[in-house]
This record gives sequence, C-alpha cells and structure tokens, in this order.
Amino acid sequence: MGGWFVSGDAARPASGHRYASVARLRYVTGGGVVLCMDQVILLDRPSRQEIRLPKGHVEPGEEPEAAARRETAEETGFADLHLLAGLGVQTVKFDYRNKRVHRTEHWFLYQLGSAFRQGRPPEDERQFRTMWRPWEQARDLLTFEAERRVLAEAASVWCKLRARPVRAEGTSGRPGRAYRR
Repeated sequence: MGGWFVSGDAARPASGHRYASVARLRYVTGGGVVLCMDQVILLDRPSRQEIRLPKGHVEPGEEPEAAARRETAEETGFADLHLLAGLGVQTVKFDYRNKRVHRTEHWFLYQLGSAFRQGRPPEDERQFRTMWRPWEQARDLLTFEAERRVLAEAASVWCKLRARPVRAEGTSGRPGRAYRR
C-alpha cells in the first residue's frame, strides 16, 4: 500500500518547547471510501460542523480492513461493501483537548453492493447524516485536507480499476476479454 505523512501546525507553549506540557495520544483507525454509481458517501457531523469520510478506531486484535468495514457500516448503515483496493496509510497529527494526537489511518476503497441499509447504533444515528455526492463535489465538501488527499487517491485507483481489462468467460467456455465501463 502507498502512504502519506500529514502533519498539522501546532502551537508552542509559553516555555518555547514544542509540546512540552501536552499529553500525547496515539491510535489507529480504519476508514472507507464507498462508491455507488460514481458517487461517494460522506458523513455530515453537524455538532462539529464537519463533513468527513467514514472511519473509526481499530479494536484490539482487529485488522484495519475489518475495522474500516465495521465502522463504515455502523456510521452509514450500508454493510454490503465490496473491497476494491487498499488506499494506503497516513499519519495525521493534530492538537485536541490539550493533547497532541497521532492517528494512523488505514484507508480502503469499497463499492456498494446493494442499497439495503441496516440499522445504525443510536450514537451514530445522532452524530452523522449520510449523503451521496459526485467525486468533485465530495472533494470540495470534505472538511480536512488529509481526507481530500485520500479521496484523490481513491479517484485515481478507481480510474485505473475501471480502465483495466477483466477476465470473463466467453461463450465457448474459454476465457475472453471484457472491459469495465
């Protein structure tokens, strides 16, 4: 998988030493870019005035892709997700509530398999409103640059996957050539 390194600007405490008195928090997340008919699902989080891609914490013993699938299903209600590709890993650093956060994000590209929507946990139902948007509009709506870069990588991978020939069975039973449209 590819990778990025993202670092946010941080304020210096009065002592002049960067992060001298700031607690540190490190955690790992898994997230998904979900496609359906050339649109991407986004999460509107009104309480924070953010528009995000679905992602969440990787639980102990859980693989990042499993976490990405679980969190995406919990936050959006869509669980019929077909993995298309890994999109890479990025580290995002930021300050939050007097803590210096280092978050390692694993990203995956999914295609929606069906429009069936499962119930969402009440907390996610309250926090997030889902919305489908075309690629370009989705990029412009995302709150954070790090997620805009993830979406750009997803668009690039999607274009390559669509252009790649796939094997299909011909009428004679021999493999033939078919192309994704």
